[in-house]
Amino acid sequence: MTTTENEIRELGRRWAEAEQRGDTDALATMSTDDFTLVGPAGFVLEREHWFAGYRSRALRIQSLTWDDVRVRDYGDTAVAIGVRIQEATYQGHPAGGRFRGTHIAAHRDGRWLMVGVHLSPMAGPPSA
Repeated sequence: MTTTENEIRELGRRWAEAEQRGDTDALATMSTDDFTLVGPAGFVLEREHWFAGYRSRALRIQSLTWDDVRVRDYGDTAVAIGVRIQEATYQGHPAGGRFRGTHIAAHRDGRWLMVGVHLSPMAGPPSA
């Protein structure tokens, strides 16, 4: 495994831990100012709007795993595709599930920062 792969996997692990804690300070130090989240229903949230869900406690993540991660290195950009399994609620409603996740990271000032996350619900392959 390359250094970049290790660093991106570690960023994803720390990211998942910070999300589970609702730690927006940690998430802010791991992301760019223009970070964007595409949620599993297709909604798009800029960083501060997404953080607001954690700060207001509307979004609560009870458990979160980030596994089966494959990393592609493009120099100062890396893409990690993995499986995100979460138990969560949003405004008291279930928001958990099993999602295919894509993390996009950029290497800036000697460290990797999350630029974007895209989540899609996992389903079986389409029928022929």
